[in-house]
This record gives sequence, structure tokens and C-alpha cells, in this order.
Amino acid sequence: MNTGRNEPGEVAVATDDIGTDQAADGAKEERALGSRAPEFIKARRLLHVSWQVGVFVVGLAVVAAGAAMLVLPGPGWVVIFGGMAIWATEFVWAQLVLRWTKRKVTEAAQRALDPRVRRRNIILTVIGLVIIGALCAVYLWQFGLVMPWSIENQ
Repeated sequence: MNTGRNEPGEVAVATDDIGTDQAADGAKEERALGSRAPEFIKARRLLHVSWQVGVFVVGLAVVAAGAAMLVLPGPGWVVIFGGMAIWATEFVWAQLVLRWTKRKVTEAAQRALDPRVRRRNIILTVIGLVIIGALCAVYLWQFGLVMPWSIENQ
């Protein structure tokens, strides 16, 4: 993180609300925010800026490929988060975005595992399948099963 100083090994650290007794109880500590570049790169300002530009360009290419995969075949969101992970090796803002995303995904997974939510989802799925089955039955009753090609003429 660029703080305007040329001192090597400088890392920004965010404070969190976890107390020392909670952290000792087995709560997983998060890594410190800041650059994960090797020390010999951090020691030279020009080399570190070049490293950051390289990481940004590679991350941008991966995020752009993921954005393209949102409309083309491919795992778009996975690739976008991969690009964000590349950015997070060097930029604090990307690290914060990934932490927020991980927290939200974990909360959504916990909600999805709630028995009431699972029961509701199963009921809605069954209702949807019954409606689709009824529509297919009505279509077949009205029009029958007719192939769109004629095999008899060949």
C-alpha cells in the first residue's frame, strides 16, 4: 500500500472487533492487509510500483475475461473472483472486497442450510415441477407428440 513513505516492509493493518479471548477460543484470525510482494521487491520503490502495475494488469485481464464469460459460455463469476484474488495479493481495497464477499457467501450458505428455508425451497420446487408437468400434459393432449421432421418421405 502506498503511504507516501519509502520504507520497506510497510504493511497496513486493519483493526477488527474480535477480542483477544475470542481469538484464543479458536476464531480464525484474518491475515493482515497489504502487499504480499516479496521483501526484495518491496525494498525498491520502482520495482514495487512495477510489481503493482503488473499485478493490476494481470488481474484486470482475468476480471475482463470473467466479465466476458458472463455472456459467453464459461464460469464467469468464478473467474471474476479469481481476478479479485489476484488483485488482493497487492491492493487493500481488493482484500476488503474479498473479505466482505466471503462473509456474505458464508451467511447465505448458513441461511440455505436452515431447515425451514430448505423445506420452503423443496415445496416451491415440487410445485414448479407439478406446474411444468401439467403444462406438458396439456400440450401433449392438445397437439400430440409430432416430430418436426418427416421420416416417411425418405
